[in-house]
Amino acid sequence: MKLCIIGTGYVGLVTGTCFADLGNEVVCVDNNLNKIENLKKGIIPIYEPGLEELVKKNYKNGKLKFSINLKDSVIKSDIIFICVGTPTKKNSNATDLSQIYSVSKKIRNYITSKFKIIVTKSTVPVTTGDEIEKIFLKKKSKKFFSVVSNPEFLREGEAIRDFVYPDRIVIGTSNARSNKILKNLYSPLISKGAKYINTTRRASELIKYASNAFLATKITFINEIANLCEKSNINVEDISIGMGLDKRIGSRFLRAGPAYGGSCFPKDTKAIVTTANKFKTNLSLVKSVIKSNQKRSLLLLNKVNAILKGKVKNKNICFLGVTFKANTDDMRDSSTLVMIPTLSKKGAIINYYDPTGEKNHFKKIKNVTFSKNVKSALHNSDLVIIHTEWNDFKSINFKSLIKKKNFIIYDMRNIYSPSKMKKAKIKYFGVGR
Repeated sequence: MKLCIIGTGYVGLVTGTCFADLGNEVVCVDNNLNKIENLKKGIIPIYEPGLEELVKKNYKNGKLKFSINLKDSVIKSDIIFICVGTPTKKNSNATDLSQIYSVSKKIRNYITSKFKIIVTKSTVPVTTGDEIEKIFLKKKSKKFFSVVSNPEFLREGEAIRDFVYPDRIVIGTSNARSNKILKNLYSPLISKGAKYINTTRRASELIKYASNAFLATKITFINEIANLCEKSNINVEDISIGMGLDKRIGSRFLRAGPAYGGSCFPKDTKAIVTTANKFKTNLSLVKSVIKSNQKRSLLLLNKVNAILKGKVKNKNICFLGVTFKANTDDMRDSSTLVMIPTLSKKGAIINYYDPTGEKNHFKKIKNVTFSKNVKSALHNSDLVIIHTEWNDFKSINFKSLIKKKNFIIYDMRNIYSPSKMKKAKIKYFGVGR
């Protein structure tokens, strides 16, 4: 099939590349000329394992193309996927849909007599599809288009696998023709075991938000249980295993650690609350989740202060990993955006290392230095904070790399064994331990 993907951000680029790898003819469109030219050269704007190789392979064989010409791309395509950004509005928890509506108006102008399926892949609030349809109906007959919701469920760092082996494919449409075409498009994934769900457009939009709100709730719940475990001398990992073996609960997203962050959970929990307010419904549980998560970084800072016995000034603190999770370069709502500036203000000397490189967020903060490798980052540390669970950090010989004898490790991801640390005579703290 001939597909047009509008937006070459995280969702658009992964979606377009994977569809091309399934044998479709795909053109990814963006209004950023520099980004398009870089993509043609194989320069990828995001960090996602395996993506660069797939882009180069499918661009070389002609299945994947990049363009700034929206009109030509829409005219030549059968299905148009809208994958533009839907950030949270400034000074508001509402979703900014300006890019969605702007690109919808442009698509509408390029539809002629050939039937087009317009798919919202971006995460959008309930009724957004209704509004897009109204935009099209102002100038086009309904026989020439169909607006469908098809939310993405891609985890950063696991996006390609999640696309190829999805738990489910959700298609929100009451149009039988569109449903048949999209089911055919996804047939290679359905044949591998993916569940195909056809529902209403509004239900499809809400499935995405409800899913993310529930997962955010699981993370927040286990973080709060970890707080209790620390006070009651219990290992939170025992609790996670004991709970997770219950099939009604499941083990995924029951790992205690820093606050949740990234492009989805912070934004989507706020958005679903805003939607509920619009429909005069109180999502008190989700509101509590948001509030608890926002306090998480401050609680971790209090723990750092306690570990250092209130003596933060002039202490050499090393952060291993600063992104919100491993296998991504995404800094959005990472706990380090709160922790590093706060510790700097208290007089700490901070070194950090992350496999995805130096971060602009910290360049102007006093006494914060990026190290190019683990060895140089650790060298003079009083306290090592393992913030992100990169594989690079799971087998470090700390004693051989840190020159100080009485250094401390604060493992926010519980990737090390407390008993092994005790045996090595290293002062060690975990989360919920």
